[in-house]
Amino acid sequence: MKRHKFLVCYDIADAKRLRHVAKVCESYGSRIQFSVFESSLSPTMLASLKTELDAIINHADDQILFVDLGIDDASTPFSVQAIGVPYIKKGRITII
Repeated sequence: MKRHKFLVCYDIADAKRLRHVAKVCESYGSRIQFSVFESSLSPTMLASLKTELDAIINHADDQILFVDLGIDDASTPFSVQAIGVPYIKKGRITII
């Protein structure tokens, strides 16, 4: 199956859980803003991400949103428009 591009956005009430959620999201995509990530995910990867995050959050206090932007391929480029500080696409950094 093809990967879909997702925006993963979160509002986490506790600082420790917030850092943990951010670390998990960083392993699946690129940070766009403090609590917004761009991720290219297969259905299996999406399920894994949701499972990992589900185990971290407090369901009464926290929220994570997954916005499906459609199929991730070269013919449908990802476009972000900004007001204020310009959006700059950040590449993934691999540290070995």
